[in-house]
Amino acid sequence: MANARADGQAGGRPGGRTGGQWYPPEWPERIRALADGTLVPVTPKRAATVMLLKDTGDGYVVHMLRRRTSMAFAGGAYAYPGGGVDPRDDDLHVRWAGPTRAWWADRLGVDETAAQAIVCAAVRETYEEAGVLLAGPTPDSVVGDTTGPDWEADRAGLVAREMSFAEFLDRRGLVLRSDLLGGWTRWITPEFEPRRYDTWFFVAALPEGQRTRNASTEADRTVWIAPSEAAAGHDRGELLMMPPTIATLRQLTAYTAAAQALEAAPARDLTPVLATARLDEGGVVLSWPGHDEFTRHIPQHTQDTQHSQPTQHIPNGGAPA
Repeated sequence: MANARADGQAGGRPGGRTGGQWYPPEWPERIRALADGTLVPVTPKRAATVMLLKDTGDGYVVHMLRRRTSMAFAGGAYAYPGGGVDPRDDDLHVRWAGPTRAWWADRLGVDETAAQAIVCAAVRETYEEAGVLLAGPTPDSVVGDTTGPDWEADRAGLVAREMSFAEFLDRRGLVLRSDLLGGWTRWITPEFEPRRYDTWFFVAALPEGQRTRNASTEADRTVWIAPSEAAAGHDRGELLMMPPTIATLRQLTAYTAAAQALEAAPARDLTPVLATARLDEGGVVLSWPGHDEFTRHIPQHTQDTQHSQPTQHIPNGGAPA
C-alpha cells in the first residue's frame, strides 16, 4: 500500500470524496473490453480476513495493519489480518468447536469442505499476521500465550506453507474455536480486475491472555484504533484504505463494545458486494451496490490523461487484507 497523503490523493490519482480511494488508469479500457466480450473475467480466489476487536475504557478498538509500500498488492493501505484460503484445509477433518460445518456452509454460502477451509483461513491468518490464535486444547478454552520459540517455528512454517493449518492444529492437538468468529460481510473483486478475490470478512474478540504483535512480513506497522477514528482518518486522506475496509469500519461504528458487534454478526447479510460498471458517452460509471460513497464517474478526458501515467495498482474491492 502506498503511504496515504493528507491532500486526498494517492499514487498521483484523485482521491475523490474519501482520501484513500482511487482507481487504476487501465480500468476504463478493461471495462470496455468486458462490455464487448473481449475480456474474460478471472475466477476469484477464496480469501478470509478478520476484524479483531478488544474493549477499552473508552469503547472498543480494532486491530489494523499497514501493508508495506513495497507490496505489489495494496501497498501502504490499512487493512485487517487476512489472506487466501489454503485448499489443503478442505481435506483434513479438524477438531472443531462452535457451530457445525453445515451451519457455517449455510452461513457462508458454500459447501462444508469449503466452509472449513474459509474458517481455517480466517483463524490461520489472524495467527500468522497478528500472533493471535483462536484455538485451544479443549472446546471451551484458548491457548494463553503464543510467543515462545516453538510457537514461532510453527507460525513460520505456516507462513511458508510447509504445512496446512489443519495439520498444525492436529499435530498440536488443538480445537478450532469457530464460535469465536462471526461472519460479517463478503466482497468480490470486480470482474474487470486481473487479480480477483472472493473475501469473507469476520469479526472476533481478542482472547483473554493473548496479545497482538506485528508478526507479518507484509506490514510495517500495526495499530489498535477506534473504528470511528480510523474512518475519520480515511476521510481526511490520512489513512489509505480500500472500499471493503472503510465500509466495514463505518459499520462497526454502530456498536460500543466488542460483544455487541459479535452479537450482531449472525444477522448480517453476506450477499456478496460486487462492483458494477457501465459505459456512458462521457466515460465510465463505477458503483458498488449498497455503498453509494464509492460511486465514481471517470470522464473520458480523465481516462486519456491518466492512461499514459504510471500507477500503483490497488483493486478497489474484495481483496484480502
